[in-house]
Amino acid sequence: MFNLSVLLQYLISGITQGSVYALIGLGFMVIYNSSAIINFAQGEFVMLGGMIAVTLVTAGTMTIFGAGLPLPLAIILAIVVVTLFGILFQHLAVRPLKKSPVLMVVIMTIGASIFIRGVAMLIWNKDSFSLPLFIEGKPIPVFGAVIVPHYLVILGTTIILMVLLQLFFKLTLVGQAMRASAVNRKGASLCGIRPERMVKLSFAISATLASIAGIIIAPTNLTSYDIGIRLGLKGFVVAVIGGLSSFVGTICGGFLVGIVEAMGAVISSQYRDAITFIILIGMLLIRPNGIFGRKTD
Repeated sequence: MFNLSVLLQYLISGITQGSVYALIGLGFMVIYNSSAIINFAQGEFVMLGGMIAVTLVTAGTMTIFGAGLPLPLAIILAIVVVTLFGILFQHLAVRPLKKSPVLMVVIMTIGASIFIRGVAMLIWNKDSFSLPLFIEGKPIPVFGAVIVPHYLVILGTTIILMVLLQLFFKLTLVGQAMRASAVNRKGASLCGIRPERMVKLSFAISATLASIAGIIIAPTNLTSYDIGIRLGLKGFVVAVIGGLSSFVGTICGGFLVGIVEAMGAVISSQYRDAITFIILIGMLLIRPNGIFGRKTD
């Protein structure tokens, strides 16, 4: 039997994990809305963010003078590296196939995901790593449950990024240009917007979001070369639940998956991951366009 405090603990864990899923799902959404492409290498961007940050923090040959970098500097450098990698990925892997069917591009991203994961295994082996907690302190008691201070970092970072992303697309000229390019590429081109640049920018933003997600969960969830496939699939499910077009839907989908997944662990932890895909199948059967997705005729 589980009492209220145990259920509350699972709820806190689900909200925290769901916020990360929402962040990854937003990366899928940004790319899809600018290019109609599902980037299944998104999970590997998450993995690279965490693994590169770990490498820079810990002592090794890849760090300055063989000593680890301060955590804030390592985080910034890891985000920059993964963002640049996202731009390079679009230029070398996606751009040459811009005249190919979308399905071919999607298959290419799956192949690229496998390749990146294989290279990561050669570099970091199959070991698991973690980053130091961003905030040290005692767990905060809440009605019998506890909140680890780092959970507040995860939730706070996710909320701030969601708000900034919303403001970027609604209030800035570049964000509005990206939205215009997604709605009508030819019309945007006639207005002086270069859709190709907007697609490249979408991959940069998506890689940034993914790298931050990989970094903020590394202190509590550990990170390894193959963590991207699981988190990437969860982020994809969240994006589909949100309709691949709605910020609010993607955010709600992230929290929904995180909470249901955590509560499912109350019954059996063996079915934790399966629950996510049960939700996906149910959503596709009941509402294929997602929670807030646009209806199609």
